[in-house]
Amino acid sequence: MYAEERQQEITRLARANGRVDVAALAESLNVTAETIRRDLTSLERAGVLRRVHGGAIPVERIGFEPALATRDTVLTSEKERIAKAAVAELPEEGAIILDAGTTTARLAQVLPTDRELTVVVNSPALATTLSVRNNLHVLLLGGRVRARTMATVDDWALRPLADIYVDVAFLGTNGCSVERGLTTPDPAEAAVKRAMIGAARRSIVLADHTKIGNDYLARFGRLADIDLLITDAGLNEDLVAEVETAGPRVVRA
Repeated sequence: MYAEERQQEITRLARANGRVDVAALAESLNVTAETIRRDLTSLERAGVLRRVHGGAIPVERIGFEPALATRDTVLTSEKERIAKAAVAELPEEGAIILDAGTTTARLAQVLPTDRELTVVVNSPALATTLSVRNNLHVLLLGGRVRARTMATVDDWALRPLADIYVDVAFLGTNGCSVERGLTTPDPAEAAVKRAMIGAARRSIVLADHTKIGNDYLARFGRLADIDLLITDAGLNEDLVAEVETAGPRVVRA
């Protein structure tokens, strides 16, 4: 079993049982305890598990939300493939919403230079990056800036979304499951994401495979509320089928 396969199995067991134990994992996976500890360290850095004495627990169990800088350093190649696949969903001209997040930020980096687009963002960092592009008209939603995600939230972000209508909204998510839909740890961010879905003709979620099966505190939509989920090849076919049964088409980049 490769390290990635082993770590996926550790994550699955943690979510199914609420906790994993180093000694039990070492025995069941036929590796040393030190190997398991390295796996748990990698998964904690990826924001999937939180280390506790003798083992680890899934982050959704404690509502833990990794900071933006931490999330930006993990699964980078997967996020880049997702972003490149999302380019095919852009209109030839018109308006889009780009939600704050590490995967949507990569889509911002690969937006084509040969078409004019109006881009609505709730991230000052994205607005700064995109505003120098001559072919883009950038609109920044105001509001309180959450330090953990650098996203603008609350009423000053919500009010403009009630009065606009774009071709496509590209959203990030912390959790995505058939049972609970699309979730995020913060209710204020959930409200903005919900408003983004309502302001778009089509809604597309960009999420790496580690987000699928997670549930967090605040729900901002059902799977049936989105048109497309773009993820990476790490998502197994059984989960793809479950998600598509609930509504959206799934693309694995």
